[in-house]
Amino acid sequence: MPIELAHDFHRAAVDDRPVHPLGSRAKVLLTSVFGPYAVDDEYGSSRINPMELYHNQVTRTQGPFSLRMFHRSWGIMMIQCNLAARCNVLDFPSLERFIAELKAEPYDVIGISSILVNVLKVKKMCELIRHYQPEAKIVIGGHIANLQDLAQRVDCDHVVRGEGVEWFRHYLGEDTDKPYNHPVVYSPVNMRSMGVKVPNRRGNTAATLIPSVGCPMGCNFCSTSAMFGGKGKFNTFYSTGDEIFNVLLGIEREAGARSFFVMDENFLLNRTRALRLLELMEQHGKAWSFYLFASANVLRKYSIDQLVRLGVSWIWIGLEGEQSRYDKLRGADTREMIREFQANGIRVLGSSIIGLEDHTPENIDAAIDYAVSHNTDFHQFMLYTPLPGTALHSELSGKGLIVDEELVGLPEIHGQARFNYVHPHIRDGLETELLLRAFNRDFEVNGPSVVRIVETTLKGYRKYKNHPDARVRDRFIWESLELGTTWCAVVAATRRHYRKDKAMREKLTALLRVLHGEFGLKARLASGLGGRFVHFMMKREMKRIERGETSEPPTFFESNHPVAGDRAQPCQYVSPGPAAGRPVRESVAV
Repeated sequence: MPIELAHDFHRAAVDDRPVHPLGSRAKVLLTSVFGPYAVDDEYGSSRINPMELYHNQVTRTQGPFSLRMFHRSWGIMMIQCNLAARCNVLDFPSLERFIAELKAEPYDVIGISSILVNVLKVKKMCELIRHYQPEAKIVIGGHIANLQDLAQRVDCDHVVRGEGVEWFRHYLGEDTDKPYNHPVVYSPVNMRSMGVKVPNRRGNTAATLIPSVGCPMGCNFCSTSAMFGGKGKFNTFYSTGDEIFNVLLGIEREAGARSFFVMDENFLLNRTRALRLLELMEQHGKAWSFYLFASANVLRKYSIDQLVRLGVSWIWIGLEGEQSRYDKLRGADTREMIREFQANGIRVLGSSIIGLEDHTPENIDAAIDYAVSHNTDFHQFMLYTPLPGTALHSELSGKGLIVDEELVGLPEIHGQARFNYVHPHIRDGLETELLLRAFNRDFEVNGPSVVRIVETTLKGYRKYKNHPDARVRDRFIWESLELGTTWCAVVAATRRHYRKDKAMREKLTALLRVLHGEFGLKARLASGLGGRFVHFMMKREMKRIERGETSEPPTFFESNHPVAGDRAQPCQYVSPGPAAGRPVRESVAV
């Protein structure tokens, strides 16, 4: 079906959606669920499932080396900057701050965005809204909307499954065909590693780019794919390279950013759009860097030269497991692919699954060793988890294999603790130990991720620092600016940490030798003085971890229509330009 017809068909199919009687005169509050998040409490939060994505699922057992950061709730920010109605966003509130907002200002619509594990928090927030603002309409969205009986679990008026901007525009009587504005937001919040905080400096910090939502790959366990229609379906906000380029120009202007975390499940799938963006970058001399998600079968459609010139600096790629049955991996030698990426300065985050159907206590070590053998810069491990709404959940539910919620509640099925189903071979909670075994094996064999980043970045710098294309040369030099200073200190501190580990110490000594040869005296000074400082901060971080201290994100309160004396900060956004087309709901064959 052509894109335009698909969009019109979708619009006709949802014309029976509700409309608020106040239209754009309605006052809207959009909020994430309340914290704290890294504690064990009666609302389903748990220390094992913090809000920090990397520390939760990627560098979980790397101790002081773990990458610590938070990410904003981009979905509600995207909705906010695309509404004509007054809309406030309350991100990462405490329970007390949420109650204070309900007392401070009356709202006509209150939207809550959540993932499934926070269902008890959503329930509590709905109860509070009914108590303090009984006239307000309550709208629930996010991945929690995949829960089919959500409306029976919480007291809400509407559940929005899928893309929220179009739903809210329709609900408030606004134009659903208008091009989408894009929020201006830094990707990391409160980033630190080895006890050292990394400030969000203008020009040095990555910003977020959101070209589309949904995942066309349609893996059976994927909650994102299920949320937006399943295999082959997704919603595109910016269909052309020109629109993407204009948005990037706007973010560059407002935030000073030249690196971008692309929140799109498979940005390179639209090859025409990606190559047009490359063409425009070359025409205008833009040496931007992109951190993105991509599947192996899509990456194979691009040459290394194209990826390098496009500015692909970091790739999150699903490896899943050896001989897995997913089309996105068919025919791909992922180990060779990753070695080639790293040889060209492209850092890689590999993602593997523990607990696939064929995993057993007898073969799991071989499966873990296969994942570890990729030697990616980062490695995510997740339990094979049938989340409600996914094809995997439907399949296992039909076979009677889903465990009753009284035994494994919804707040526990986040993929980092235990199965919520009967696995054919792994029983009695063994999966918890196997998951930790995978994280530990990767850390023991490949070392801290922060050092792996240095190795890959150094390879890219040495290969491209004299590249004939000034734009390519400039990007690699910019990405490597701190190799001779900060990163030398990091490697030196790590060597001090591993002073009793002969193999690791020798590896780090060899790396320092190359850095010193490449960057000279400043690198030697940074290793000596900076290495001592970072090692001191590491020891402080280790004590903090031993005390059981946790990290929580700050609270944000922003408005798209701030007024004099307003308590909210103004939200920032950019436009894709006057020639931008309307957002579309797409279907593709994958």
